[in-house]
Amino acid sequence: MSTPIDPIHEAAYVGDQRRAHWPATIAGFEAASAEIAARPGFVGDIGFGPHPRQRFDWYPAVGEPRGTLAYFHPGYWQMRDRTLFRCLMPVFAHMGLDVAMVGYPLCPEVSLAELTAAARASVPALRTHAREHRGRDLPMVAAGHSAGGHLAVELALTDWSVWNIEHGPIAAVVALSGVYDLEPLVATSLNAALRLDETSARAASPIRRVGALGCPALFAVGGGETVAFVEQNAAMAAAWAAAGHEARVLVSPGDDHFSLITRLRDGSGGLVAVIGALLDDTLAPG
Repeated sequence: MSTPIDPIHEAAYVGDQRRAHWPATIAGFEAASAEIAARPGFVGDIGFGPHPRQRFDWYPAVGEPRGTLAYFHPGYWQMRDRTLFRCLMPVFAHMGLDVAMVGYPLCPEVSLAELTAAARASVPALRTHAREHRGRDLPMVAAGHSAGGHLAVELALTDWSVWNIEHGPIAAVVALSGVYDLEPLVATSLNAALRLDETSARAASPIRRVGALGCPALFAVGGGETVAFVEQNAAMAAAWAAAGHEARVLVSPGDDHFSLITRLRDGSGGLVAVIGALLDDTLAPG
């Protein structure tokens, strides 16, 4: 039996988050991303698993790379695609990172647990790619927006010894406008695809599993997003810090869910500077 929709949660995570500029903003991302795909050095559609959406696009660092960034796209784990956000690749490349835009299968075709496992499979593939193309292992930065922020945190919490990776490969996390406690989504229209109940929502909530595994992280959100998103950001950062991991927080004044990403793409506001500082403090020079 499905859970009735709670109008408060529905407003907080769906209705009140939307802004009139989003269609035009996303269309701008799409056009700019098409231009990136035509640039020298860009390599698209590299497979890392059996599902057709388990693909990543790769863009080289400017200068000697000091790490690989794996970026996971938004869409509440049920929509959108990595190709829309290729326009962000040069921003991170200028920070000295090889950049991978990582795709993953979507709900309801797969469960959220299966989706997360499919996203994790990108890590050994990106490590292999670095060895083949750079001749060495590179530290990894897990990054993402919205659902992608959730996945970035999940990568940092993963016990990689299960994947035959001896040392934790994730050196830093950049989590933007993420959802880390999924229980409120059970009573929203989003759950038609997610198919969560209280138990599975808790299991899928990284905020409940922060422990000894972790790394320095930035948790950023737009100050103009709903209170629920701002509180999710603050609570995740607090849980991260309480577990003994470095947690940096940015609330970007006035920004909504996608204007925050516009700032990242354009290098305006404080977001790029804060990300750059995290990388400078975490990664060795290239």
